[in-house]
Amino acid sequence: MSGKPTIIGRATSINVRKVLWTCAEIGLDHTFDGDWVGEAAVRRRDELLALNPNGQFPVLVDQAGPLWQSNAICRYLAVMAGRDDLLPTAPRPRALVEQWMDWQLGDLNPAWRYVFMARVRRAPGYTNADEIAAGVAAWNQAMGLLDRQLQRTGTHVTGPTFTLADIVLALSANRWRLTPMEHADCPAVDAWLDRLAARPGFTVHVGPGVP
Repeated sequence: MSGKPTIIGRATSINVRKVLWTCAEIGLDHTFDGDWVGEAAVRRRDELLALNPNGQFPVLVDQAGPLWQSNAICRYLAVMAGRDDLLPTAPRPRALVEQWMDWQLGDLNPAWRYVFMARVRRAPGYTNADEIAAGVAAWNQAMGLLDRQLQRTGTHVTGPTFTLADIVLALSANRWRLTPMEHADCPAVDAWLDRLAARPGFTVHVGPGVP
């Protein structure tokens, strides 16, 4: 890439942090525009909508224009950096990485949303005890599935190589581990997160203490 791309979004966002961690992994020189809190977010709403009609973060802006959807941005960055270790070029290995990235967005994240809003964000309207209990059960079930996958691979989500699947899933797994609730026993997930702590950007963009 020529020029310096800009990542737009809130630093607390799990989806923004997966993009920032990807930037750290590939050593991308970039600008982070994180001024999207409180009055600034209201004042800049039209600016955000011009970049992403969904009005959501993150957005990557480079010489080609804006790009949104966090996993798409991570894929784009890996390809532009020529990092086929993070996103393989061979069809089957690539499909396996993308399979787990899609599972993170489509299955894992919906499982934790209500519980996270209730127990961490303390958001109004997220107080239904039955919904919280159902969310805890669904979240633990999903994490159990990930734990069994890591038991099979022994190292990373899709096998011996660290990929984008590890980046996007580690953010969600760290959120699970830090959310105050009853946790399923997932020793493979715990060991995997401990191993990932040595990766560039993990401490800054994942944890500890950042759900």
